[in-house]
Amino acid sequence: MARISKGYRAAAVKVDRERQYSLGEALALARGTARAKFDETVELAVRMGVDPRKADQNVRGTVILPHGTGKTVRVAVFAKGEKAREAEAAGADVVGGEELAKRISEEGWIEFDKAVATPDMMGVVGRLGKILGPRGLMPNPKVGTVTLDVARAVQELKGGKVEYRVDRAGNVHVPVGKVSFGEQHLLDNANSLLESLIRAKPASAKGTYLLRVAVSTTMGPGVRVDPASVQRQAS
Repeated sequence: MARISKGYRAAAVKVDRERQYSLGEALALARGTARAKFDETVELAVRMGVDPRKADQNVRGTVILPHGTGKTVRVAVFAKGEKAREAEAAGADVVGGEELAKRISEEGWIEFDKAVATPDMMGVVGRLGKILGPRGLMPNPKVGTVTLDVARAVQELKGGKVEYRVDRAGNVHVPVGKVSFGEQHLLDNANSLLESLIRAKPASAKGTYLLRVAVSTTMGPGVRVDPASVQRQAS
């Protein structure tokens, strides 16, 4: 059985486990529980009222957080010719075609956080599915990472664009910033995410859509948020 640290217990007593806080209160309280020596990530977790086993209820999308994630995002771009030059000018960390794919497949090199590809490169990238897919690195047109506008894709990813997708248990987990951001920036980011989730509600989803909402830091306890108030504010 895992031991609960003294620091965690001290942080947990600050949170009323029976109360559902407003989003602003929850973010402030979560920041107050941060105790690590590093700048902890603040994460929003939402239990969705959908059945992810049904294709038409598989909630998925992207949102650009207005204040970014606080993380340096390394972007790899699969492109050639003029599109490769556009990607480099936009700040891509690595750009290549067949040679980049070979480096990944033969050397196991995956020193990047996101991947973008032009449509004509997907034949090459597709062969890397077993490597990139399980790590969530496979470019996908549904989230804008298979595109001819590689410059825009790179800029958005480096500027705070995040992807969300409901898991098999019906949950969505997304980082909304760092403890150092301050409450207003975290609130802006969290509201942007929630608004995007609400816009992505499937037409076939019935009943309550946001069942449970919570925020937490990397090392801190979860703080429950009143989902009804969140939905009213974000709608």
